[in-house]
Amino acid sequence: MVTAVDVKKALSAAVTPGKKELLQRFFKTGKGQYGEGDVFLGVMVPEQRVVAKKYAGLPLSEVKKLLESKVHEHRLTTLLILVYKYGGADGNEKKEIYGFYLANARRINNWDLVDVTAPRIVGDWLLAHPRERVVLYRLAKSENLWEHRIAVISTLAFIVKGEFDDTFRLCELFLDHEHDLMHKACGWMLREVGKRDQKALCAFLDAHARKMPRTMLRYAIERFDGKKRRHYLNWRPLS
Repeated sequence: MVTAVDVKKALSAAVTPGKKELLQRFFKTGKGQYGEGDVFLGVMVPEQRVVAKKYAGLPLSEVKKLLESKVHEHRLTTLLILVYKYGGADGNEKKEIYGFYLANARRINNWDLVDVTAPRIVGDWLLAHPRERVVLYRLAKSENLWEHRIAVISTLAFIVKGEFDDTFRLCELFLDHEHDLMHKACGWMLREVGKRDQKALCAFLDAHARKMPRTMLRYAIERFDGKKRRHYLNWRPLS
């Protein structure tokens, strides 16, 4: 049986010299920053994907050990393992992995960990089980920044299928959010809506642009033409 120790050894062997310091700066690990205390080895994401595919058969008991690690790459690689496991699972196995993901959501504690996994596990499960989407609103009301991000980023799976209501409801809930990482996350999801239905996005902006954080608004209208961007940046809904 493969173990968490096997994965750790494989990651240690994939370190790129000089990347540790770069990654620690990029992910804001300094005192008072959102990633404070996060520890990096210096393994880039493509190498982590290789390791994750190799050890995709890792049991959930060993996955949990890696999620509890202070090392960022241990957590990201094991989350990628979960994505691969989920993709090849049947219905009961998918449910188990989805439940495991939510039960350990507070260990999914940086934006990259959320972004590469939440739509593919939480979003995919809730796309097929829409009556369970209440969980997104429980996450949105928690006191944890990363659970907030999981809630809204998971809706990317819905957006791809042309379902926008949950994205709009969550973005409305987060209009007053204090953290720029959530402004970016909401703006990104709104932009994804606009790529598929600009009229729907404009209707949301007409109702909320005056109250939106500037970063959220800028992300949301990134693909608009110059005239339309100026309308919204001047806080004037289009007539």
